[in-house]
Amino acid sequence: MLHVIERRNFPASSVKLLASARSAGKTFKFRRQELAVHTLGVNSFEDIDLAFFSAGAAISLEYAPIAVQSGAIVIDNSSAHRMQAEVPLVVPEINGGDVAAHRGIIANPNCTTAIALMALYPLHRKFRVTRIFAASYQAVSGAGALAMEELRQQSKSMISGRAIEREVFPHQIAFNVIPQVDSFLDSGYTKEELKLQNEARRIMHLPSFKASVTCVRVPVFRAHCVAVNAEFQERVTLAEARQAISSFRGIELRDDPTDSIYPMPVNYAGEDVCAVGRLRIDSALENGLAFWVCGDQLLKGAALNAVQIAELL
Repeated sequence: MLHVIERRNFPASSVKLLASARSAGKTFKFRRQELAVHTLGVNSFEDIDLAFFSAGAAISLEYAPIAVQSGAIVIDNSSAHRMQAEVPLVVPEINGGDVAAHRGIIANPNCTTAIALMALYPLHRKFRVTRIFAASYQAVSGAGALAMEELRQQSKSMISGRAIEREVFPHQIAFNVIPQVDSFLDSGYTKEELKLQNEARRIMHLPSFKASVTCVRVPVFRAHCVAVNAEFQERVTLAEARQAISSFRGIELRDDPTDSIYPMPVNYAGEDVCAVGRLRIDSALENGLAFWVCGDQLLKGAALNAVQIAELL
């Protein structure tokens, strides 16, 4: 978030860093300054206009109302407020106008939701989506810095023939894929898998939208991908689908499979834009389109989207 605020030249006259007591005193570079971390407390938000929260749902639930009472507008990156009717859930390119209805808190969507909708929404505008089937390929950085280090160390161990140690994931992640992101529910879906349907309904203002999703953790450091099979009300043509995506802000068409050109994590890690490729008429769905979308979940899936919301404000 600090990097995005700095490189987009967001008009912040001052920036205050807040964290738990164990992080107090650490410093981070921002605009050629060294900013010290302060301990989060009930009086931390005096004279703060915008408060970016990214410390987990429990912290957001406890401290976001305190920040609002102190006069700040909260942009929350956790799952705490996403499904609250009075809290706008916003992807600026899609429903930026919803920020006007805020009552002090605006929610950032789940990373996979944001990236998938950057491709799906322009198609929805043209063809009117009804349902999707999707599988995500989620980078380990979505599970945090310790997860990235686990992949790094396990990869080294595999190559050198040492024993594999694991702490973050339930199984080895190096040279493997794990068909579980978040905890399982009684339905057999995980919490992560339900977010795409539930959040997309709010963001696209489409309460009838349905999504059946399988979320998979893959041994990639950064950038999520999603394979989507979407069904629409209107007949789909490839030419119109490509045009809908090409004319939408924040996403680019990278689709020339005959020359092995399609979006991949190595191309979009660190990039603000998302990308779509592998477009084809779906062979199993009526009025269907299959496609592949890729984006940096730390940027459009998190920090960038949050700062874009702040820019709208």
